[in-house]
Amino acid sequence: MSAETESSTPKLKLGALTALVVGSMIGGGIFSLPQNMASGAGAGAIIIGWAITFVGMLALAFAFQQLANRKPEVTGGVYGYARAAFGDYVGFNSAWGYWISAWIGNVAYFVVMFSALSFWFPAFGEGNTGLAIVCASALLWALHFLVLRGVHGAAMINTITTIAKLVPLALFIAIVLFSFKIDTFNLDFWGSADLGSIVDQVKSTMLVTVWVFIGIEGASMFSGRAQNMSDVGKATVIGFLLTIALLIAVSVLSLGVLTQPELAALKNPSTAYVLEAAIGTMGANIMNAGLVISVGGALLAWTLLSGETPYLAAQDGMMPKVFGKTNANGSPAASLWLTNSMIQLFLIITYFNGSVYLSLVYLATSMILLPYLFCAIYSLMVAQRGEGYKAGESAAKDLVVAVIASVYGVWLLYAAGLQYLLLSMVLYAPGLLFYVWARKEQGQKPFNGGETILAALIVVLGIYAAYGLSVGTLSL
Repeated sequence: MSAETESSTPKLKLGALTALVVGSMIGGGIFSLPQNMASGAGAGAIIIGWAITFVGMLALAFAFQQLANRKPEVTGGVYGYARAAFGDYVGFNSAWGYWISAWIGNVAYFVVMFSALSFWFPAFGEGNTGLAIVCASALLWALHFLVLRGVHGAAMINTITTIAKLVPLALFIAIVLFSFKIDTFNLDFWGSADLGSIVDQVKSTMLVTVWVFIGIEGASMFSGRAQNMSDVGKATVIGFLLTIALLIAVSVLSLGVLTQPELAALKNPSTAYVLEAAIGTMGANIMNAGLVISVGGALLAWTLLSGETPYLAAQDGMMPKVFGKTNANGSPAASLWLTNSMIQLFLIITYFNGSVYLSLVYLATSMILLPYLFCAIYSLMVAQRGEGYKAGESAAKDLVVAVIASVYGVWLLYAAGLQYLLLSMVLYAPGLLFYVWARKEQGQKPFNGGETILAALIVVLGIYAAYGLSVGTLSL
């Protein structure tokens, strides 16, 4: 894209950036949250899980804000920060992992959307029947061609759908609050014996809570398109505070309408059946309709985000040049074609493999844990070095925030467990081919120093995990 075309492309203001953050986080996840959280934890553990998530994700949000303020020259969000901290190959893997998380997340969104539509059209089943996959594919390519018409126009539509999706959620919270029964909430407050220890229950909530917060970096991913860099950090924190208030309310209040075992047994989107228990069939109609609107907006936001990632990496020579090209409307066309082709492939795999929403959620979440940790560590490095601070300005507050965010990132890896870390390597390993391709285009050696060891480790772990999947010792 020429400098003239880029300068004439409308920039994103605070409202649009905030809507991208909220729109990215509030998608299908929140509508399935009551069942997802209750499937492995009682009320007490769920509250502890949210407390840990609040502190950790708030620290991560502030870390993104700190980096936007102290390192405005580093664009590309998750990818750019990892590259600045640890070099090209780690930066590439951060972009690759984030990208895969984004499009697998879109597959999960398609599944839960058509699962919701099955309330009126039973042929859609759990969202992975033949008819559901055909209709999901049609919607996928409709969104694809919409985004090809221009990122700014798509962002405006995302702002409208973000506002629209908040209405049914606000209605849900009001009705469930009115229907809340303290006796139901207190029943088996710390969970039954079959759920395991409190620590095990809290760990079971972690991948779910991270899943509903994926998108917190949405504004930083579009920092290069922002009208003011200071708005990037503001949008991240405003979007986080609004979103976590909604998530906690939906999750915790539902435990006062149905018991933990009842919630765990619900079909997704579970909010529909919670509201059905509160006010009857009309409640299910409201929430299923709300989910369709919400997921439609989230799919648009994540089509934008997932298409932007290979484009940004290609701009810096970390992905092949073809993915760094834009069309006349300023959209990263080749990147979008690659991204949506992968979504199409996984939709077909979902049909034949019978994958369900929660399995896709766990896989998508596992792919983004390392990129988030890299960003937290980079914010720690920036604060320690005092980079971007005025003379005499203290970095103490930023240092504390960065430490908390980094510890939270390590905790997430522990909570996810070895299985999902190994499964993520199956998807990280093929990225090596794209990286080597890009480096050859740049006339550079593929690896420097310890990067060779890291690449070999990823490939070995990927092969081991693939073997585990083939013989059944590993599974989603």
